[in-house]
Order: sequence, then C-alpha cells, then structure tokens
Amino acid sequence: MGRVTRRGQITKFRIDGTVTKREDVLAGEEPLEIRVGGRSFTVTMRTPGDDFDLVAGFLVSEGIIWEPGQLVSLRYCAGVDDSGQQTFNVVDVQLRPGTALPDTSMERHVYTSSSCGICGTASIEAVRKSSHFSVGDDDVRVPLLTLAGLPEQLRQEQKVFDRTGGVHAAGLFTAEGELLCLREDVGRHNAVDKVVGWALRAGMLPLRGTVLQVSGRASFELVQKAQLAGIPVLAAVSAPSSLSVELARDAGMTLVGFSRGTSLNCYSSPERILA
Repeated sequence: MGRVTRRGQITKFRIDGTVTKREDVLAGEEPLEIRVGGRSFTVTMRTPGDDFDLVAGFLVSEGIIWEPGQLVSLRYCAGVDDSGQQTFNVVDVQLRPGTALPDTSMERHVYTSSSCGICGTASIEAVRKSSHFSVGDDDVRVPLLTLAGLPEQLRQEQKVFDRTGGVHAAGLFTAEGELLCLREDVGRHNAVDKVVGWALRAGMLPLRGTVLQVSGRASFELVQKAQLAGIPVLAAVSAPSSLSVELARDAGMTLVGFSRGTSLNCYSSPERILA
C-alpha cells in the first residue's frame, strides 16, 4: 500500500539570508484506477488509505449505488511499480446482479485530479444526478454553538494535516456534535467520498440527522455528494459557489459557509439552526 505520507528533502530560504536543508513530510498522492466488473471506469488522484471507502463513496456520488447490498465485493487487483511491487492502486468492484452498470455516457475519459470532483464527466447534464434520498423533509435541528464549534473539532482530529499541512478533511457529526467519521485526503471531494463510502458499508445511508463539516469551500460537487448520501446539513469553513447554493436550495439542504467559530453564514434552510 502506498504511504499516506512521504518524506522528502527541501531547501528552506529565510529573508534574513539563512538557507538550510532539511527533511519534510509530504502528503501522499497516487492514482487509483476504479474498475466496475473488470471494466475501467475512472482514475482518480488520491491520498492512499481508506481506498474501499473512497470507491464505495464515489459510486454513491455517481448515483450508481445507494445501499450496501448493491456492493458485492471490493478487491485490489493487478498493479505493480517499476520494482515489481504491488501498488494497491487498482480496485475492482463487483455489483449485485440487476444493479445497472455505469452508462458509457458517464464514463470518465480523462483522469480526475485531486482538486476536481467532476472533471472528465462526459456532459454537464450528467453532473446533476437524481438522489434516492430526500433531505428536504429532514427535521433535524442543530444548536448554533454546536455547529460553530465543528471546524475546531475537525481540526483537532486532522492527524495527517498536522504532519503535512497538505490535506483536506471531511467529518460526519451528529446534531449534538459527536464525531462519527473523519477522513483526510489531498482531494476535498475524495475526503467526502471516503466518509460517504464508510457510511454506505456500515449500512447507515441515508445519513438523516447528520452534519457534514468540510475544511475547504462548499463547492457544487460537495453539495451534490451530501445530497446523494441524504445529509441534510453541510458546513464549510470557506465560501460556497453560486451553483452550490442553488443546488442546496433546490434540495432543501442547509448550507453553511464561512464557519469560523464565532460566526457563520447560512445560505439555505436556516430554520435547522437553533440560534
């Protein structure tokens, strides 16, 4: 298995003229090829670790599966580096008979970078996907103090970020602020997929009554992933995009941005926040 972190030599320059060489810790980033029934579906760049959760969550985000029984097996298959060692960078998925395989119109013809969750989709129409779960009727209520404190709770649990400073995080919380699952990755969409995949494999979808806290901005693909997992509240430490706000409002999701501990902005369904 590729390492979550790697070490490398750097040269550090200071404005006082000091130049030093030392070893630094970098976040790992490697390609992961996802195959469905032996057929290559996509390649995504990710931080190795929790790969099965990542693949399961990715399939939920693509609208291909939404319950654990549709996922028959996940396994690493052939993939070696220049030295002949297994890279664990190819995962094959077997779906339950009767589960519709990915349409060729959805197939990713270019790899998905770690910064983009929807790059390579065959058409913009394929970006909006129908969710099997409704979040608009979720009557969860989240105390303002609890919601405002989630970014700090998330930050305290970011072990890989502490070592590298180079990964995003996504944390799934109860409305009372209990951390259920946290995942880190160089790609913010991967971190969310890892959380969603963990929940799918645990039989927890839809994730009613939960809050998804993310370390970056609230992009369209993150809102879509939350909707497809049945998450009613998505909070981010940075800004949302106009399209993410539009999607959250259409879905009846509570979307929060600029959550910085002392204040936050709510862009949709503010009635779920107990001030």
